[in-house]
Amino acid sequence: MPVIDLSSIDLKTLHWKDIDWRKFVWVTDHPMRAIFIEKVVVNIGVGTSGEKLEKAAKVLEELTEQTPSLRKARKSIKEWGVRKGEPIGVVVTLRRSKAIWFLLRALAAVDFTLRESQFDNMGNVSFGIREHILIPGARYDPNLGIWGMDIAVRLARPGYRVMYRRRCRQKIGSKQRVTKQEAIEYFRNVLGVKVVT
Repeated sequence: MPVIDLSSIDLKTLHWKDIDWRKFVWVTDHPMRAIFIEKVVVNIGVGTSGEKLEKAAKVLEELTEQTPSLRKARKSIKEWGVRKGEPIGVVVTLRRSKAIWFLLRALAAVDFTLRESQFDNMGNVSFGIREHILIPGARYDPNLGIWGMDIAVRLARPGYRVMYRRRCRQKIGSKQRVTKQEAIEYFRNVLGVKVVT
């Protein structure tokens, strides 16, 4: 049974301040084995800098209510007209209530259906949206155009921070990592997503 009854909620008017992210923590047998959404990363790869990049950044800011950061090209590609260090994409990292708020709307754009191949062995899920206007609550602006985007979701357990903190960084055991099957079960049981093969 999903945490939120989506039939009773209008995703167009839902705001991130109305969501309690703690309700989306899936506790099975032990508090340290709980699974939660650590972050949701939304990326629009434009391929060029300039006006197009500014439009993509404006669309991403409207959808996520957060200022996006620019991503620069790692190397020069002469055929595509891309120079090393040139901004070619925009990305936003969402956490806690804002992450769940955007994820619910993004899943609605793909009819709450994901493929098994979109889950990896480390508890990460990635999927794409061809047109941002499919997201509930998104408005079409002819001046900005229509943009596709990639969405990456990272699931974690308590204690994951040990791997990434600056001081006293340590490895975590394989049993503490989120497996592919556990990620699939989380999306089915907590978010009500249909996972197909």
